[in-house]
Amino acid sequence: MIRVLASDGMNKAAAADLRAKGYEVVEQFYEPEDLKKELANYDVLVVRSATKVREPIIDAAVAAGRLKLVIRGGVGVDNIDVKYAESKGIKVTNTPKASSDSVAELALGHMFAMARYISIANVTMRQGKWEKKKYEGVELAGKTLGLVGMGRISQALAKRAAAIGMKVIYTDIFEIKGLPAEYTCMTKEEVLKNADFVSLHIPASPDGSPVITAEHLAMMKPTAYILNTARGGLIDEDALVDALENDKLAGATLDVFKKEPLDNQRVMNCPKISMTPHIGGSTKEAQGRIGAEIVEIIENFFNK
Repeated sequence: MIRVLASDGMNKAAAADLRAKGYEVVEQFYEPEDLKKELANYDVLVVRSATKVREPIIDAAVAAGRLKLVIRGGVGVDNIDVKYAESKGIKVTNTPKASSDSVAELALGHMFAMARYISIANVTMRQGKWEKKKYEGVELAGKTLGLVGMGRISQALAKRAAAIGMKVIYTDIFEIKGLPAEYTCMTKEEVLKNADFVSLHIPASPDGSPVITAEHLAMMKPTAYILNTARGGLIDEDALVDALENDKLAGATLDVFKKEPLDNQRVMNCPKISMTPHIGGSTKEAQGRIGAEIVEIIENFFNK
């Protein structure tokens, strides 16, 4: 029997579907040293964000000789040493289409939350404060959305932003074909300087260093907002707090963090940051699509 380890959990319907098709599915998280040993018992490893599949784990799996497939349930594969795994004969894949809409909707929701002080006003009202005059916000219509990276999620967000009257500018290292003519391609620096809302949709840098540094934040308008729903560490968190505290930026959104769970007290205590605990793909619909895609990948791999 083909055994599947879902180390970060799996959609219930997908797990049931796999079991009905004759696979054994185990949902259990293991710390790295334990995971090395456990992979000797599995043909497939399914991960989300919590499990890191690095070279030592891959070496242990190769030595055991059973693991054939690693699936990342989500968009990126930053937590997997993909080239190394595939050089050792282990196939690595992901589910890039499944959560695009859910992440785009979260980003748009945060844009409204920042522009209209929804997050902080909710907190202060529960503290018994009535700060009506303090929370004069801005409208999204007529503002410019700048997208750093123009993949599936960015395009889904751009479509929604354009529908409410925002202008869309973007930057990408590749030429993206088939985009609406009204979207304008610029350099990253031009996007940062011209956008009212900057949203990041790129992988982490190879060495984990910030892609948006204090220097980049200084390029932005003091009335601008920045969002990161992509990968933790893309923005220098302390430089971001410095910019916000010194009124160099109007606000920020973070759904992902350099260290998760979040332990940066400066970020936690900054009222100008709208935060969520890495829930970009956490909708019932997205989880259903991710699960279905995982089942399809496994079926195609073992029954082609």
